[in-house]
Amino acid sequence: MNDPGDDIGAFLPGPRIHIDGADDGPLSGLTFAAKDLFDIAGHVTGGGNPGWATASSPAEKHAWAVQTLLDDGATLVGKTITDEVSLGILGENVFDGTPKNVQAPGRVPGGSSSGSAAAVAAGLCHFALGTDTGGSVRVPSSFCGLYGLRPTHGRLPLDGMAPQAPTSDTTGWFARDVDVFARVAETMFGEPLPKPAPFRLTVAHDAFGFADDGVPGALAPLVDGLKRLATSAAEDMLAPQGLSTWARAQRAIQPWEAWKTFEAWVDAYNPAMAFIVARGLIAGAAIPAEERKWAGLLREEARARLRHLTRDGGVVCLPTTPFPAPPTGMSISKMDPYRDRITCLAAQGGLAGHPQLNIPGGRIDGLPIGLSIIGARGADMQLIAIAKSLEAAGP
Repeated sequence: MNDPGDDIGAFLPGPRIHIDGADDGPLSGLTFAAKDLFDIAGHVTGGGNPGWATASSPAEKHAWAVQTLLDDGATLVGKTITDEVSLGILGENVFDGTPKNVQAPGRVPGGSSSGSAAAVAAGLCHFALGTDTGGSVRVPSSFCGLYGLRPTHGRLPLDGMAPQAPTSDTTGWFARDVDVFARVAETMFGEPLPKPAPFRLTVAHDAFGFADDGVPGALAPLVDGLKRLATSAAEDMLAPQGLSTWARAQRAIQPWEAWKTFEAWVDAYNPAMAFIVARGLIAGAAIPAEERKWAGLLREEARARLRHLTRDGGVVCLPTTPFPAPPTGMSISKMDPYRDRITCLAAQGGLAGHPQLNIPGGRIDGLPIGLSIIGARGADMQLIAIAKSLEAAGP
């Protein structure tokens, strides 16, 4: 691991928070960072927006995830930058800056857990906490070449984590090394990593077809490795209704819930925020009831589809993102199509609530891109066991 200094802008400006973990524990010797959506006792949770920080009081206790990691011996070495109130997917913040992606120089780190992913990718800590509502762990994991998990929705307590859209919010984490990632998982889930169970593999051909031309080839070695581990493998569609239809449903549910989460704050403080963030909140407030009702029904269809694909130990694989990290500093008109396409490959997380693990290893012109595996609800540890077996098997 590198020196803990920060020359990539991953950590919050100002004095760095440092809290030693318990003397003895399974995570002793490991350092971690926490996205600025997690409470640290005695500190304000800023959420990437100065207006949010001004409206907040110092936390009285650590967030559940932070306390759990400290209790098992990990040492906290700082809080990391997030997109404004987690309403972003590329990782750029007009107030705190954009963390550098050392794995893809000149490219975005992905958001909204941008600082956490950037810090881990640069070796500034062993692992880091993020959150995933619409892709905020999965996307940075893909762009920065990391392991990253969006857990089963509702499985981990969210106490002390700032909410966005409660029916989609989850706590996740990043690591460069699969063994470190698995150690953290044992602490977070409170159970040992199991031996890999037999699994059927479904390759989501609609998702691979939706991605850029170079993506299937870049991820082929990982897919082939999964096929060798699986008891059987077949191709099928992730979203028979259409990936864009699933994305439309998530864009009806998540922004509406985000608006309800932040409505009182916006009303009371009229805070300054980036145009793209304000635009998203305005759009969320304007989503009609009929659209939300339709989205709720589509969510039930998506949940049924994922239950079917992951029944009896089934695992689905797909590109985590449709492309590697885009350049930093794009205009809004150029940025929007990227955001829309990302949502088409990430919407199943919030809609269905199944665990999804990004596995690093793909490269396109030297830029990282990840492969995701999705399992049944509650099969989080099995996905990590599969990832460890894939790493051990090699190319």
